Amino acid sequence: MNLQVILDIATIALRALLPIYALVIIYQCFASARRHRRPEKPLVTLEILETGQQIPVLFWENSIGRSKGSDIRVSDISVSRDHCVFLRRKEGWFISDIGSKFGTYVNGEPAEGRTKVIIDDEITIGHTTLILKRGEEYQERLRPSWFFSKASDKGALKPYKLMILITFFHLFMAVEACFSNEVKDFVPLYICGAMEVLMWTFFCISSYALNRVNYELEALACFLSGMGVMLLVRQELRSAIVQMIAMTLGMIVFAVIVKFIEDPDRVNKWRLPIMIGAVGLLAVNIVFGRVQNGAANWISIGGVSVQPSEFVKVAFIFVGASALDKLQTKRNFIEFIVFSAICVGALALMGDFGTALIFFATFLLIAFMRSGDFKTVILALVAAAFAVFIVLSIKPYVAERFSAWGHVWEHTQDSGGYQQVRVMTYMASGGLIGVGVGNGFLKYVFASESDLVFGLVAEEMGVIVAFSIAAAIIALAFYSRAITTRSRSSFYAISACCAAGLMVIQSALNIFGITDILPLTGVTLPFLSAGGSSMISCWGLLAFIKAADERTYAAKRRAPSNALPQRKEVAV
Repeated sequence: MNLQVILDIATIALRALLPIYALVIIYQCFASARRHRRPEKPLVTLEILETGQQIPVLFWENSIGRSKGSDIRVSDISVSRDHCVFLRRKEGWFISDIGSKFGTYVNGEPAEGRTKVIIDDEITIGHTTLILKRGEEYQERLRPSWFFSKASDKGALKPYKLMILITFFHLFMAVEACFSNEVKDFVPLYICGAMEVLMWTFFCISSYALNRVNYELEALACFLSGMGVMLLVRQELRSAIVQMIAMTLGMIVFAVIVKFIEDPDRVNKWRLPIMIGAVGLLAVNIVFGRVQNGAANWISIGGVSVQPSEFVKVAFIFVGASALDKLQTKRNFIEFIVFSAICVGALALMGDFGTALIFFATFLLIAFMRSGDFKTVILALVAAAFAVFIVLSIKPYVAERFSAWGHVWEHTQDSGGYQQVRVMTYMASGGLIGVGVGNGFLKYVFASESDLVFGLVAEEMGVIVAFSIAAAIIALAFYSRAITTRSRSSFYAISACCAAGLMVIQSALNIFGITDILPLTGVTLPFLSAGGSSMISCWGLLAFIKAADERTYAAKRRAPSNALPQRKEVAV
């Protein structure tokens, strides 16, 4: 048996191993996140003076009112449906009236703005009086210790072990690429080595310098980002290097955002400047943007192309989410509606209808999470349908894409179906385990490294890996929804769900567009598609999900979370 035969057998074995390996890594990311949970004990207790009933307070922000959607529901006709908000900040606990009919009182005095409350204070809403008690009192009096869920590390994979798994996966991809059919050299190993140094440096800084107690989200992002870089090595080496640089910048943006939004009130103070900055970016894009792939959504700065709309995605989440007492004001919501209309309108003017659709869908998600009002969502959908009709009337190339939708096999040689036909053909040729990294033919089709990257993954690494990636992004949304039940503020809950929702919507448009399930919109696949702006934006969005996880700040709080001062003591 000669060396070439041995090499071929080893390559086939490696191709068969990678799909299983990818499934293991993705499973471990989410399994570890699910197992690492903090105990869900009450932070404080509210006792109803008239009945003696005790209400455990589990969240940092709690709406109090008569409506079924309130976190703390009070069955008192004199209490407004949305009466007040009870929230915690580092200075202590506060009560904030949100325009109730009869007002909110603390120890007989009207609550104006945020009013601080301490142990044994009486909060009067309508004809009901709530007394603030310590959280331990609820647990000791009414529930045995085993009633509350406990944190468990049983079976969870240590972060460094997860990173070792990811490192070897990228290494195996590099080895495959070294022995591709067209080029045989060790350049992929050099790129892989540089990338792993970057990822391990980030891991050490995050785990030790920043005292982060969990690393699943960063590990998943490193896994997907690294996979995208390795797919580029045999396609365009310069793009692979640029992608690594963008990955580095994305990690920095991730760390900055997580630190910045530690205090939800600080975010609220910066909300208006962020909004103005985002509108300014879009305005600059409209004036100086250059047309690329049918949309004027790129600007060139010193020879470097930047896509401002990607950064506006992060700003969109900042503006859409807010602290609960600010969230339930009409002025705040109207500002967000106007900002959303400006963003979607500006993107439509640029011709970037795919990104405009992502923004609009995210707006619907934020609007529903903020208000729970289906009427607002339905009204927005009707307006959107009217806008689509106008766009199809005045933009013939968009109408052409819609006309080819579902009939791409009749347009194999024109813009209506050229890309989709080749994506589906090469995906089928890749089978379950793919043809090997660097051996695909889709890389010769325009935008294969960006808009069509899902097809490239399926061809070179197999449909198992491709569908695993899609499943991982969907799981990210479910994970975000799960952690919001334990997040410290409505800002974290809304921002995490909407950041994950935005990535799911974008992924769906990318995957369904290139497979002719939806019209092709030309949007990127999060973390994997080539594009520095997209990479940085994805890491920025991930920061919102990271910040929503209560464990992110666990190492910084050694004192019990339900510790409160007595009436005459100074609050800590």
